[in-house]
Amino acid sequence: MATKLAPEALYKPCDPNMFTFNTTDDIQGIPGTIGQEKAMRALDFGLSMDSSGFNIFALGETGTGKMTTVMTALKEKAAGEKVPEDWCYVHNFKDPDTSIAIPLDPGNGIAFQKEMDDLVKAVRLEIPKAFESKEYEMQKNRIMEEFQQKQSEYFSRLDEEAKTRGFAVKRGPTGVLIAPIRENGEPLTKEEFEALDEKARKKMEETGRMFQEKLNDVVRVLRDADKLVHDMLAKLERMVALDLVGPLIEVMKTKYKNNGKITAYLEDVKEEILSHLDEFRPTEEQPSPLPFLKMPKAEPSFAKYTVNVIVNHSDSKGAPVVFESNPTYLNLFGRIEYRVAYGMASTDFTMIKAGALHRANGGYLVIDIMDLFKNPFSYDALKRALKNREIKIEDVLEQYRMISTTGLKPEAVPLNTKVVLVGSPYIYYILYSLDEESRELFKVKADFDSRMDRTPESMAQYAGFIANCQREEKLLPFDRTGVASIIELSSRFADHQDKLSVKFSSIMDLMREAHYWAKKEGSAVVKGKHVRKAIEEKVFRVNRVEERMREMMLEDTIIVDTSGTKVGQVNGLAVLDLGDYSFGKPSRITAKTFAGKAGIVNIERETKMSGKIHEKAILIISSYLGSKYATKNPISLSASITFEQLYEMIEGDSATCAELYALLSSISGVPLKQNYAVTGSMDQNGDVQPIGGVNQKIEGFFELCKIRGLDGSQGVIIPKRNAKHLVLKQEVVEAVREGKFSIYTIDTMEEGLELLAGMPAGELQEDGTYPEGTINYLVAKRLAEIGKALEKKKEGEGNNVIAKSPEE
Repeated sequence: MATKLAPEALYKPCDPNMFTFNTTDDIQGIPGTIGQEKAMRALDFGLSMDSSGFNIFALGETGTGKMTTVMTALKEKAAGEKVPEDWCYVHNFKDPDTSIAIPLDPGNGIAFQKEMDDLVKAVRLEIPKAFESKEYEMQKNRIMEEFQQKQSEYFSRLDEEAKTRGFAVKRGPTGVLIAPIRENGEPLTKEEFEALDEKARKKMEETGRMFQEKLNDVVRVLRDADKLVHDMLAKLERMVALDLVGPLIEVMKTKYKNNGKITAYLEDVKEEILSHLDEFRPTEEQPSPLPFLKMPKAEPSFAKYTVNVIVNHSDSKGAPVVFESNPTYLNLFGRIEYRVAYGMASTDFTMIKAGALHRANGGYLVIDIMDLFKNPFSYDALKRALKNREIKIEDVLEQYRMISTTGLKPEAVPLNTKVVLVGSPYIYYILYSLDEESRELFKVKADFDSRMDRTPESMAQYAGFIANCQREEKLLPFDRTGVASIIELSSRFADHQDKLSVKFSSIMDLMREAHYWAKKEGSAVVKGKHVRKAIEEKVFRVNRVEERMREMMLEDTIIVDTSGTKVGQVNGLAVLDLGDYSFGKPSRITAKTFAGKAGIVNIERETKMSGKIHEKAILIISSYLGSKYATKNPISLSASITFEQLYEMIEGDSATCAELYALLSSISGVPLKQNYAVTGSMDQNGDVQPIGGVNQKIEGFFELCKIRGLDGSQGVIIPKRNAKHLVLKQEVVEAVREGKFSIYTIDTMEEGLELLAGMPAGELQEDGTYPEGTINYLVAKRLAEIGKALEKKKEGEGNNVIAKSPEE
């Protein structure tokens, strides 16, 4: 038998007197998150696990405070951890296209950068001075004088030998050459040479060739000596520069002796300076073909000696916690920037910029998974970085270019970062099912619930949470009635009398709006009436669609009866969700039955307006009919069921009971009361199952009845298992208390049928029949009549065939 619910069962109030404070100013706020014990333990476990792959995926519905909770937990844990290393890039003198990544102790990155700048400044200042010193000039002149003296000796010896044979060594514009001479030592003219007889000319030519070969040998020896002189001068310059650079480098090497990459780099720097001393000499002005136009000096670049600090922790305290709100590939992994001059783009290691992974290295990186998916390449690159445990700065678009371009390939940075992805359960389970790498890299699931148990302890926690939010948002204090009203509405948001919603974004919005109405009234505190006013005003702002639909029902544009009786018709209840607002919508469900074997036809299915769950409900109805009325004889029946004036897709099984009531009414001919609306799912045994949106469904039908006039006969039939989900508006509760409206719960389908039909359903007797005067008796009788009518029709068709002559 259907149970009529008392007003006390429709709403679970929160007694303001259970609180000992007057306002939230009198109590200590509870910072952080409440009601998320599972998620917090999972976060703590994931953050404490150092093994590879134990990154965290924080999942939960929107508004449950996932991001705030994660960031708070990370900052608390990171505050007690050590500050990670600084990272910098330096020039690779052996392979300029591959910049070297160097780690340093926190704060030493900037110090190392300054020390290198000071080193270059000192070298640029001191080396030119050393090359201008008297000591250097004396040693240089001594080497040059020795060479010149040896050069003179070689040429003098050759000249003396040549003169004995009528030749002399002459210096001309084109160099040193052998020329024939007269007895007085003057060069022989061309005419004089041609005037000689042929024998004398040939002899002179042979002698000239001999001395030319000797001259070539002398030049060759002097050239080797010149090279030796240059080597000696280079060694001299190197020794002079080394006396200056060596001590400076050694001081730095001593300071960073525990960092092998820096000591190796400093050794390369020393060698580079000593090998390019000309860069440290004063630059001469370039000659110009036009006297009035001076060419600028070609200043050498010393950028290759700078240090590019990409991560600086000099001011950091604890491990870094980085939230990347725009996780593009470049923002995550860094970039190499370019400078454009005269139409050409160029770059070097000083233009390498860090990404979020660099800044979070040694700490924690938080990313919203939807933001990650919106950016191409980011998700796959992040998985690759976590798997390989390194951060590589690459040109991700290089593979898509028609022409390959040369560029820097910076050395990868070792990655030691705990990554926390934040997203919805839907995305998590898709990734878990389809992406094997995701399962291996994000092994910790922090599942944020949308509600918590409603107990005296949790309500006290809720009051502390409200107090904390009130202080953070600088709202008016809430008194006990205000806190109690928020707790009551929190149960409404959770759709459960014994639960509280932990979708804190909605709770905080409610607090802000209640503060607004209290302030507008001039109240010093936020009271319960202000909280209720906030809800009423919010509904008023967003319920335009609901009001229009209700107007159409009052005008009978959308036909929904709330009085009288009808055969084969019942009021069903659905919920329309517009995103920012959802409300209950009554709908007429009708059924028609007639003789035939088509079975139950779902008109929505035939018109492709029915979802799979709704189609399943129709099949359950067919199964129920067969098990109930076809235990001995098969059922022969054609029936159709539809939602009248339905212009959109229908999905769900919450109308299963209502559809069956309409069908049984049509079969039996028993009219059903239209002053009731029904909602409830059903299994094959006829047991009623709970449904969702029960509060909105009840209130939707109540509002329609209220406008037409409550006469005490109207009501709603819901599953008994939904009683604990009732958190109805006070207006509905008062109407039930005054006997103007009723809410019934049923456990089996027959209980609701009896209430709608006003007669017993009837139980199966030992002889396999139902007692007269019951609905089941009338249904079974009608089904038997349809079966007999079909049998007679079949026999008549058979007789007609037998009576025909062969000719026919």
